[in-house]
Parts: sequence; structure tokens; C-alpha cells
Amino acid sequence: MITVKTIEKLRDLPTPFYYYDLDVLHATCQKVLEESAKTGFKVHYAVKANPNPRILNIISSFGFGADCVSFNEIERAISSGFKPSETVFAGVGKTDKDIEAALKADILCFNCESIPEMEVINSIAEKQNKAATIALRINPYIEAHTHKYITTGVAESKFGINTWELKEVLERLISLKNISLKGIHFHIGSQITKMSVFKSLCSRINELQEWFSSQNINLEIINVGGGLGIDYVNPDKSARFEEYFSLIKEFVKLRPGQYIHVEPGRSIVGQCGSLISKVLFIKKGSNTTFAIIDAGMTDLIRPALYHASHKIENLTSNGKADRYDVVGPVCESADTFAKYIELPETRRGDIIAIRSAGAYGEAMASRYNLRDLPVAIFSDEI
Repeated sequence: MITVKTIEKLRDLPTPFYYYDLDVLHATCQKVLEESAKTGFKVHYAVKANPNPRILNIISSFGFGADCVSFNEIERAISSGFKPSETVFAGVGKTDKDIEAALKADILCFNCESIPEMEVINSIAEKQNKAATIALRINPYIEAHTHKYITTGVAESKFGINTWELKEVLERLISLKNISLKGIHFHIGSQITKMSVFKSLCSRINELQEWFSSQNINLEIINVGGGLGIDYVNPDKSARFEEYFSLIKEFVKLRPGQYIHVEPGRSIVGQCGSLISKVLFIKKGSNTTFAIIDAGMTDLIRPALYHASHKIENLTSNGKADRYDVVGPVCESADTFAKYIELPETRRGDIIAIRSAGAYGEAMASRYNLRDLPVAIFSDEI
């Protein structure tokens, strides 16, 4: 929650900027730590959600591992305190350069998505005289009931190995002497709010466990991925960690020597961040009133890309409520944060907070229109 005292400190700072409440981040990490301790799960923070070095430093201090999708992320994670031995490397298109660097860094595991990828990793590992540990990312064909751009486990998805390929994969692995298969990995989407989706994933995992057992394959890593959503309507509410961890523990049937790995990202950092902006102009349209702010889709692309909703607050007005379209300055009609939302009477110079921007705000920022990138301001700095 952004308090009155905080607002007074924010209003004179140059906008736009990302504001991170470190008390919220610490409390969220503590909750994840407690739930993982109860269940014995190994947690890898999904760095793509927010790679800000200070954010990473705090998350790594809780002893979590890292889930990365490029070597730049791996390098940033390691420099921020994450252990290479607890870092996993995912992604459908790993470059040779990234694979070489990840092998040299001695990361825990590559989450492999195809036979060609396995062959390249094996070839590079052979040149380095190393054995690469891998987990097979399998497409479980489960609808995540989220936006199509962040649904990753259905038949038409580019991600993961198809179940009908698994026999061929195991046959190919026999000849790949510099690869060691240690587990299986899944990731079915992001911003998942229906717990029934995770229950379906658990059932599919159990089916695949039976199949691997029938092939005399012993797995150590059962990585269920991430995807747990947050409540964008109620930004002061944390994710449903207890329910999520309990469900996975109850419904995945582990075998001796196996560990569950999870990869939360948005659910850890989403609620600690807000995008703070200033109203430039109030403009009357033919059918609406525009509140034009100095933050744009370059600073938070989720509404433009996913038609996502964020709670928007006017921090400096207590006037009579009215309806506004909140829009940015970028030369795109998609640069719209919300349409016809109720705000207290809004004027030039008012401070606007777009909440729940801790995930995929700063991480996806761009310099389109040659706009400056917003700075990050932390709650202990003001």
C-alpha cells in the first residue's frame, strides 16, 4: 500500500519511475520460503519477471535458485548472489554462445526442448570435456486459461517436447554420451489463477512418471515450472502460495530420491512494484475524457500487448469522481492503460500510480520513440 507519507515523498521526483516497496518484497519472499520449507520444494526465481540487480540481490538472500532464459540472465543472477549450482537454463532457442557459457559456469541443469537442442548441447559439452545435466521440457497439452500469448503448454505451442516424441528422445539419448538426463520439466503458462489447471498438470506428471518408469528411467528432478498468478484488482493481496504449494505436494506422486522444483516469477515480484507517472494533460474527446500521463507502453507494455488490467490510482486528488481513459504519450493507439475508469477529479500535475507493475514492467521496457528508460526507486531510499 502506498501511504500518504510515501506520496508526499514521491510527488517531487521526476517521473515516470518504478517504485518498489521492499517491505512487500521481503514479506513475499518470506512466505515463499516458509511454504517451500513445509513441502521440501526447491524454488528457482524466474529472472525474466524482473532482473533489477537490487531485486535479485534480495531474492537470492532467501536462498532461492534462479530460472533463466539467456546467459545474460544467468550472468546477472550469479553476480546478484544466486548459486550456479541452483540455476536452471530454459528456453526454446538457446544460442551456441549461451550454451558454451552456461556449461563453463557449471549450472545445475538445461531444460531441453527438442532433439536438435540436445544434440547441440552434447556437442558443445564434448568439446569442453563435460557432461551436461538436462531435464526434458515436455508439452503436457494443458490449457492454462490465460492470455494466448502466455499460454505455453498446448498442442500448437512452440515450447516443449511432444509426448509422442519421447520414445525417439530416449533412443537418441543413448548415443549422446555428454548428456545426463536427470529430470522432466513443464511450464504451461503465466498468470494462471485457476488452481484446477495445476491439478491437471499434476495428473499429467503422474502419467508421465509411469511411462518413464516403464522405460527404466529414474528421474531426480520433477520441475513443475511457474505460472502462479496474482490479483491485479487487489494489488495489496499476495499470491495464493499456500494453496499452490499444498496442491502440488498433495497431487504429484513422488518416488524415492525425487524433488519437486518450482519457478515462480510474477508471484514474487508483481505486487511490490508500481509505475509512478504524472498527468501531462486532461483532454476532452468526443466520447471520453483522456488523462494523458508521462508513462507509456514503453514503460509497461502489458496492457498494450495482453490487454491486461492494472489498478490505477490518483495519489494526489480527493475530488469528485469522474471517468477517464488513461493513456500515454507514445505514438500508438495501443498506448492505453485503461478505458473509462473511475478516478477522483484529475488535473495536470497529479501523480498516478499503476499498481502491480513489479513483474514485466521494468523487464520489458523499451526505448521506442527514443524515450528514456524510467529509473527504479526503492522504498528505503525516500
